[in-house]
Amino acid sequence: MAHNDLIQAIEAIGREKGIEREVIIRALEEAFAAASRKVIRTRENIVSVFDEKTGEFGIFAKKKVVPEVSDDETEISLEDAIEIDPAADFDQELTFPRRIPELGRIAAQAAKQVIYQKVKEAERDKIYNEYIDRVGELVNGVVKRVERGDLVVDMGTTEAAVPRREQIRAEHYNPGDRVRAIIVDVERSGKGPQVVLSRTDPRLVLKLFEMEVPEIYDGTVRIVAVARDAGERSKIAVQSRDRDVDPVGACVGMKGNRVQSVIRELRGEKIDIVQYHEDAMAFVREALKPATANRVGSRDEVRRVVEVIVADEQLSLAIGKRGQNVRLAGRLVGWRIDVKSESEKRAEVDAEHEARARALHLFSRLGLEDKVAEALIDAGFRDLEQILSADLEDLTRVPGISEELALDIHDKAENLIDIVREEDLRARRMREELAAGAAASDAAVAEVANLLLGGSGRDQSGISFEDALASALEEANHDKDSEPGQSDQPELPDSDRDR
Repeated sequence: MAHNDLIQAIEAIGREKGIEREVIIRALEEAFAAASRKVIRTRENIVSVFDEKTGEFGIFAKKKVVPEVSDDETEISLEDAIEIDPAADFDQELTFPRRIPELGRIAAQAAKQVIYQKVKEAERDKIYNEYIDRVGELVNGVVKRVERGDLVVDMGTTEAAVPRREQIRAEHYNPGDRVRAIIVDVERSGKGPQVVLSRTDPRLVLKLFEMEVPEIYDGTVRIVAVARDAGERSKIAVQSRDRDVDPVGACVGMKGNRVQSVIRELRGEKIDIVQYHEDAMAFVREALKPATANRVGSRDEVRRVVEVIVADEQLSLAIGKRGQNVRLAGRLVGWRIDVKSESEKRAEVDAEHEARARALHLFSRLGLEDKVAEALIDAGFRDLEQILSADLEDLTRVPGISEELALDIHDKAENLIDIVREEDLRARRMREELAAGAAASDAAVAEVANLLLGGSGRDQSGISFEDALASALEEANHDKDSEPGQSDQPELPDSDRDR
């Protein structure tokens, strides 16, 4: 091939495949070297160099400079190397020109195979490098086919996949449908790079709002966090850099037109937009919207757990369907949120006060001062079993308890525990007896009522229980007021009396 023809072929391949000129030239050099090795049949490290000025290839053998030569075809001593290049040193590689062989059909076939392979590798590298830098970007494509539930999407320069796990369950696509998704990964494989798209990634919500809300696009409003249950509900926290711009209102839009555009793209997925707060607890209250949080209770900074109290009628809304609202709010703020109603919190506080009072009374029987007993309770001790199972070291960690006092507490607890257990057993039996007596009393009352009413809620005349009971009381009162000795039997005629 003439010089100009070869250069033109290199440039044509570069334009067609989108591959750089240097990459194609390196592929040609490797192909020519591979073909030459087929003909020369040597163990020398044969390389090829393409001269762009002349359009010709040169063949060279590379040898490594070593202290002691064990293979003269691939190695050269330092002394011999210095004769060729005075600056030569160990581990350096020197090149020696070789005569270019006559390449036959087999060698040409080998060269063709190498060129094809190298160009294919270059194409794959180009696609990988192009898309790996675009991870997190929103892209559009056309569904080409569906393979085992995965969508194969035509991206123009390559094919991408939306795996089943990255699809929203309620969505269904057919070949030819347009799809909008986020690039989440670019995987290398034997078939080339695989661009992975997602419709469930939280970044999809963020990018859609960037498209719909100019204030987000220009940086006036910032989406700080996104939490998402794909296909069902999302929560986003927004912040404004301009005091005159309401971040929530900007995202909602006039009559909700902006947020509705995003909802339509997500096939009806609900979206809660809340305002971000630098104060973590204020952010927690905001994240629970649409529910209203009354106050924040206890919190654990280490485990990042926070307790939020809501009105009784707000509890269901705060938790959400299958716990979705509180779960998404927790993801949004980075805390685990424990929602409780006011009545639940009151019951919990009452139970804690009762437990503390019971423990305080119990520990006073050990002869402890109130201050020491309170310290034990604050340390988590509530009964004698806990004291007996604790190590001496655990007890001495409690403020006000020395080693001597800890031993004394332990000994007294051993002496007292059987007495307390017996007291608890008697109290439990008494409660059971009282409960049984109450149940028997209730049964007796029910039986009386049943007899009065003839076995139903009303008697045979349709008289209610209250009326029947009043009537019975009236009759009983009438009988009581009757004269003593008076008989209910009818009076006999005089003749019968005489008889």
